[in-house]
Amino acid sequence: MNTPETLPHKDMRAGRANRRIAVACVSAVAVMVGMAYAAVPLYNLFCRVTGYAGTTQVAVNSEGIRIIDREVKVRFDANIEKGFGWEFAPVQRDVALKLGETREIAYRARNLTDKPLTGTATFNVTPQSAGAYFNKIECFCFTETTLQPGEELIMPVVFFVDPDMADTEETRDIHTITLSYTFFERETEEKPLAVLSEPQRDETGGERENRL
Repeated sequence: MNTPETLPHKDMRAGRANRRIAVACVSAVAVMVGMAYAAVPLYNLFCRVTGYAGTTQVAVNSEGIRIIDREVKVRFDANIEKGFGWEFAPVQRDVALKLGETREIAYRARNLTDKPLTGTATFNVTPQSAGAYFNKIECFCFTETTLQPGEELIMPVVFFVDPDMADTEETRDIHTITLSYTFFERETEEKPLAVLSEPQRDETGGERENRL
């Protein structure tokens, strides 16, 4: 049987236990949120290192890379987000090169609208297993590109295919690789001219002119 003296002690212990549970729950939520934010960059890093999902590698140059007498054909694919007013295509549809050989190709983009448009390209390589051996030295991917109305731009891509691809059981029989780009529209954050030209009031209550 509980006495009046013991009840407050039980209430205090129950309160402390509830606080510990609450702190633990909040900490768990914080950890899960942190892991969610970290998942995307960690996944991207994993893809870049392993070539998973057709992610290509990035190289500063091809110095020291051996060239072997084994050819591979590389095809070039171009896609545009639905409703994006660009024309986008490879200058040449495919090239044949030796493993280890550096090659430069180009894509052409043109703004078909009467207003400036900004786009960003993503890419992938198929077969996906070839991504770990496809090295890009120069590329326009993930870079915001703005084209004025009617403007056309030639965008180079410099790459090589690592000769180690011929030594790996999973990839030694690959003779054709497809490099595919997709351009997506990026919204600009510029204020409309009407807003910029609106008169602003200074601290005295008077109007002052906005200067662009």
